[in-house]
Amino acid sequence: MLTAVLSLTGAFVFGAADFLGGLAAKRIGAVLATAVASVAGFIGLAVATPLSGGVWTAADLWWGAAAGVAGAVAIGLLYACLAIGPMSILSPLTAVVSAIVPMLWGLATGARLGPLAPWALGLALVAVVLVGFVPERGAVRPSLTGIAMGIGSGTAIGAFFILIDRTSDESGLAPLAVNSAVTAVVMFAVVGGLALRARAKRSRMPRADESTDALDARDRARGIRLAVVGGLVNAAANALILFGIRAGELAIAAVLGAMYPAGTILLAAIVLRERIAPVQWAGLVLALAAAAMLAVS
Repeated sequence: MLTAVLSLTGAFVFGAADFLGGLAAKRIGAVLATAVASVAGFIGLAVATPLSGGVWTAADLWWGAAAGVAGAVAIGLLYACLAIGPMSILSPLTAVVSAIVPMLWGLATGARLGPLAPWALGLALVAVVLVGFVPERGAVRPSLTGIAMGIGSGTAIGAFFILIDRTSDESGLAPLAVNSAVTAVVMFAVVGGLALRARAKRSRMPRADESTDALDARDRARGIRLAVVGGLVNAAANALILFGIRAGELAIAAVLGAMYPAGTILLAAIVLRERIAPVQWAGLVLALAAAAMLAVS
């Protein structure tokens, strides 16, 4: 039961982090938003790690670093594929793949599930698709590039689950702190490369007026603040998912963790007044039903 509660809570918190990250990405770009969020998450985890206790080994830190690389790839591809769109198709595709990869890994490595668990996992996968699906009039078909990026992102998210699962239960939050640090280094390296490219391009273009520069500066400052808050929320979500994995089976934690679109959708409905479609409400109900089945199995 503890695995179901922690993983599902972590999924909703992940959704909140994605919502904040999406708002930040609109102002400062997906790459910079991810880099800033990673630094904020690292600072939060660095403070929380000594307070949470735990004894870690070099192996725990190496697995955390590997998970950080997977996380950087996952987030980069996620924002890239969502930018291509359509989100209503690519978002659930990414979530389903992110659930299937660790679920298959867990089952292949000897995970033992209760009699209701296979049915609950199937129900949870259906819920992931319904929660992320938004029926749109005249919706376009996704491109092969978008589909490939969505599958790649989901695979990388699944790899993150698998790698972080290799850390010892006694290591506390230390692997997550290393994970955030590595993700930040990777993303800032990308930011640096893009900045040099943009600087060379600007040198060949006319300079914008000062009023436009001031407006851009205010927008960037707001975007950075959103990214910082999103990074802290994402760190909390990572901690919940990690504890959920350690409390039970990886397959269960990964499938419930893939419910993260639900948190984004609920916040979008509350903050941005976006309408939640009936099919999405059905997905939320199925997600809760699946969690209940996993808790008692």
